[in-house]
Amino acid sequence: KAAGPLLAIVGFLLFALIWSIPEALITAEMGTMFPENGGYVVWVSSALGSFWGFQQGWAKWLSGVIDNALYPVLFLDYVKSSIPALGGGLPRTFAVLILTVALTYMNYRGLTIVGWVAVFLGVFSLLPFFVMGLIAIPHIEPSRWFEMDLDNVNWGLYLNTLFWNLNYWDSISTLAGEVENPKRTLPRQHF
Repeated sequence: KAAGPLLAIVGFLLFALIWSIPEALITAEMGTMFPENGGYVVWVSSALGSFWGFQQGWAKWLSGVIDNALYPVLFLDYVKSSIPALGGGLPRTFAVLILTVALTYMNYRGLTIVGWVAVFLGVFSLLPFFVMGLIAIPHIEPSRWFEMDLDNVNWGLYLNTLFWNLNYWDSISTLAGEVENPKRTLPRQHF
């Protein structure tokens, strides 16, 4: 919506080519060179010393805390359209707390439960898009895919959306020590 159909298609193709594929290749290579937990922190520490490795870890941790704190709130913003009571006040506060405690507990329990919940939530999240996509097939107008209005592009939202959707391939590197045979699995996992 920020840029229209043509720029969205071109952006996803170009951004994947110039950002996602190189990031995935670097992660696969570095993850096989340093098959231990820590990923980019281990890489930076090895190259620049423990001080800068700590700085990398701290910055990434802070970024993750801020980013992950948004998800319960965003989830409730979607749910409040069906359950208006979650729009504010004590019900919303309790819902945020319950979601935060549940997600924290799952994370505490370990990678296996987080993995299965992530798969379930991925399917649950994508299912409406799949159903709506099937419903939309009869209404597809390929000529609209080439529409572009450069005067009405919200460049900040457009680039942020591309970056958010096609980034974070390096996240798997933090768990390289948990992966069986990372020298074989990490390169295959990215492609």
